[in-house]
Amino acid sequence: MALERLLPTSHKIDDLVMYIWRVSNLDYQPNNKRLVGVLGNLRSSNSMLGQLTGAGRAACWIIFDIYMENAMDGRHLGGISAIEIIKEMSKTAQAINEASWQETFKALWISALRLVQRAREPLEGPIPHLDTRLCMLLALIPLAIAAILKEETDACGAEGNKSLPRRLGLVSSLQDLVQYSGLLVPPSSLVNVANAAASKAAIFRANCKVGGNPGMIGQSDSSTKAVGNMLHLIVEACISRNLIDTTAYLWPGYVVLPGHSKDTSLPQESPWVNFMQGAPLSDPLKNALIATPASSVAELDKLYHIALNGSEQEKSAAAKIVCGASLVRGWNIQEHVVRMVVKLLSPPLPSDSSLQGSMSHYLSQKSTLNAILLGVSYVDAVHIFSLYGMVPDVAAALMPLCEAFGSMPPPSNHRSTIVDETSVYSVFSCAFLCLLRLWKFYKPPQEYCLAGRGGSVRLELTLDYLVLMHNSRIEFPNSSATSTNSGSSTGSFDEVPTQPIYIDSFPKLRAWYIQNQACIASTLSGLGNTNPVHQVANKILSMICRKITKSGVVSGNLSSASSSSVSGSSLSTSDDSYQRPTLPAWEFLEAVPYVLEAVLTACSHGRISSRDMTTSLRDLVDFLPASLAAIVSYFSAEITRGIWKAVPMNGTEWPSPGAALHSIEDEVKEILASAGVQIHSCYPRGVPPMLPLPMAALVSLTITFKLDRSLDYIHGIIGQALENCAGGSSWPSMPIIGALWTQKVRRWHDFIVLSCIRSPFGRDKDAVAQLIQGCFSSFLRSSPSSGSDITASRGVGALMGESITGHQGLHFPMAPGFIYLRTCRTFHDTYFVSEMILRQVIDCSHKLANGWSSNGPPHLKSGRPPLSGAASMASQVAMLGAGLLCVAGGPLLVQVLYEETLPTLLLSAQEQMLEDPGPVASTLQGYAMANMLFFCGSLLWGSEKTSPIMKLSFLSRRPRVVGTHMDFIAGVLDGHILLGCDPGTWKAYVSCFVFLVVKFVPTWLRDIKLDTLKKIAAGLRSWQEHDLALSLLERGGPKAISAVVETLLQ
Repeated sequence: MALERLLPTSHKIDDLVMYIWRVSNLDYQPNNKRLVGVLGNLRSSNSMLGQLTGAGRAACWIIFDIYMENAMDGRHLGGISAIEIIKEMSKTAQAINEASWQETFKALWISALRLVQRAREPLEGPIPHLDTRLCMLLALIPLAIAAILKEETDACGAEGNKSLPRRLGLVSSLQDLVQYSGLLVPPSSLVNVANAAASKAAIFRANCKVGGNPGMIGQSDSSTKAVGNMLHLIVEACISRNLIDTTAYLWPGYVVLPGHSKDTSLPQESPWVNFMQGAPLSDPLKNALIATPASSVAELDKLYHIALNGSEQEKSAAAKIVCGASLVRGWNIQEHVVRMVVKLLSPPLPSDSSLQGSMSHYLSQKSTLNAILLGVSYVDAVHIFSLYGMVPDVAAALMPLCEAFGSMPPPSNHRSTIVDETSVYSVFSCAFLCLLRLWKFYKPPQEYCLAGRGGSVRLELTLDYLVLMHNSRIEFPNSSATSTNSGSSTGSFDEVPTQPIYIDSFPKLRAWYIQNQACIASTLSGLGNTNPVHQVANKILSMICRKITKSGVVSGNLSSASSSSVSGSSLSTSDDSYQRPTLPAWEFLEAVPYVLEAVLTACSHGRISSRDMTTSLRDLVDFLPASLAAIVSYFSAEITRGIWKAVPMNGTEWPSPGAALHSIEDEVKEILASAGVQIHSCYPRGVPPMLPLPMAALVSLTITFKLDRSLDYIHGIIGQALENCAGGSSWPSMPIIGALWTQKVRRWHDFIVLSCIRSPFGRDKDAVAQLIQGCFSSFLRSSPSSGSDITASRGVGALMGESITGHQGLHFPMAPGFIYLRTCRTFHDTYFVSEMILRQVIDCSHKLANGWSSNGPPHLKSGRPPLSGAASMASQVAMLGAGLLCVAGGPLLVQVLYEETLPTLLLSAQEQMLEDPGPVASTLQGYAMANMLFFCGSLLWGSEKTSPIMKLSFLSRRPRVVGTHMDFIAGVLDGHILLGCDPGTWKAYVSCFVFLVVKFVPTWLRDIKLDTLKKIAAGLRSWQEHDLALSLLERGGPKAISAVVETLLQ
């Protein structure tokens, strides 16, 4: 062969150099207009390429609504900051939608405003309230936007430049919000605050008009008033973080003068002014500061100084103030408050050598620590810490407190902790129960395991994982989203922790942690009097059973190793102090499971009455509230084992739910029916309801506690424990528990009913399937076929609901999407959920294709809408499916989708998917499946580099998961795997998925094996997709250069 024939022409050499440069340049993007045939056999494939992600972009923002509403579920805490998640999600959605930053930021604001409007009148109960939703709108989203803008300024080296595209997009998005007056109406509790923000802008404008100093804005000037709304609060939140400046006050239509019927009275002068002027912390000033959020970091700095260096009374007052309104409603400085609280939970060691050792050190801070612990136990406070990603840091701060206070014995005269006193037991119990609220310590064994097919696939936080995340933040200090500083000054309390912690450094805590896991996993071993733990258990039994007068049933003797029953002679109650063990809390807790086994066994054998057992358990909790942790763990495990008899809740031996049971059951059925879910009654009338003995004992104990703010740390444990126990039992228990609590707290009725709707989905797959189908039906039914406004409802209203509550209680009909987000974590078979969501996406795309085919004569193209509309809706449905799947199972369920669910469906026989779908439907099905798979991965793993904390949680799985799926595609294209699906579906699926990966997440391809890339490229070339095959190899990295050269030469 002549040499000339081997050498490429000059223009091919130039092309070769250009392609090699593209391989090494990560910023290169393929030209989608050159990629043809992505939708298989459709004749309009060329015109469809521009519609893959560009048209119908509105509903792709549905992921914002899903994430934000899901984050409001206070039952589940996360270890990653919502700021970090929103930042990455926004960047990914902006890239996928090929949208401007103005559209992206506008979509964020609209979704957050809908979130607030959905709970304008929040339910009363132990759940996060309106403050948490406002935290999302007024703090977390501004901070996420600040992080996005900071990336731009860092990249451009133009700090403070106001003309950068992202910053201009933010300003435009805020200006556009003026037209959405319905979403901007403030809740009643915020009317005065919004009016004050608007009046501040009005005063600024007035000063500008008269030529005065616009910066001199006097809050005491009542001559200028204005009507405020949520936009004014959003703008103030952005100004406080230097995202925009005060020229926003001059925007057209921003200031609205009040009408005669409007109450625009300005608030009184802030008590923080008096505090900063040096006023002493008297009770009136302290109460005013607790109720009024701080407005600046300078105020927090002074408060922090007092909390560290003030008198004992001042320290306690400062702790209560910082955990008050500043923590839950100080949105403009909230990120600093949460760090300040964590810092105060770890008081610095004093330089005074007279206080040596951790015991004396912590005892000297006992009152301050107790005040902070009670403050952070409030349900909204715990949830806010979770949203800021501070759960690992809170856990790290609480562990030394638990270790220290749990090693100190109480005074000899200690009787009860549920009183107004600060004791060693009270501080330990509060710290310990706060720590346990951060992860599901009581989960039964099947929830800890990754079950096989048909089981649960879900990540749960554990103490080990929280410690790992805390230590990772020390290694990568810039990864914490709460450390984002938007130009404001920060106090000394914003310092990042510098010392890693390890569970082995806390031997007492570690011993309990291991014992608790053992108690959950298996029954207790035989007992004997020679074991010191059993001797402690005898003393505890003597204490809690002292009031039982029935002859021959009470003793502190656990001599029976086989049954662990309570036996012996009656006790003398003359020496009450002798019966109260004064032991360190850790020793006390170690013996509690044996006490519980003895008491429960005695009750089951009829040796003590149910009322006496409840009284004994309450005495145990009164003496050491931390005992509630052992009670919850033990009873949860015993309920799961199913070895205890059921007892009648008839009002004689055990409390009766009465008529409230059938009332609640009927309301639950009505709510679910409004969302398209039909369930059957579980409780026949005329028959007393039954509960397993451990559950009956637990619910009887919980209804004895008073509803007191000082007991929030106890209620925070028992509420979720009851729901968990009900879910861990095969017996339908939640409505009975709800009815008993409704009788105790009638004003919680709506909250309890909403909690009970979770119950059917844990055991009824048909209900789960109906709910998932309802989500897609409502989304499609309300989605317009045309329109491009990114803030259009596009099914969000019908899917998520406009409001949770109405004037007469819960709002009907209840939106299926809202119910799904509140119940999805109770779905036991998450494999089934994955399959159902994927099949719904396929079914919806089939309906869209049929709707397009039947709309107008086949020969008259002008008689039907463009096919791009159906493809756009299929993409939107895929985004909905991706969002629902991610919140139901997280990273592990996405992995199942990539490695099992979707490949299995593609390998299935065609009739198992849809009979005779036709060319249009089969192609749209493949297109929708590819979009859903891609959306799941991109939302979870992102499109570019991300923070180390996100990598620790999710990103490490990506190379293996994506690589396995690409190997599957390559095996089919290579002929080694036979498919069962329609060829048009397969072709559309592969082409679309590869195109999406190449265009939006090319970094994924760097981890794919070269042989796999070459096989996929060969398959694409066989479909005449030459440009797509070449682009795939170009993104494969340096290892693929030779393959690119071979392709060009061919």
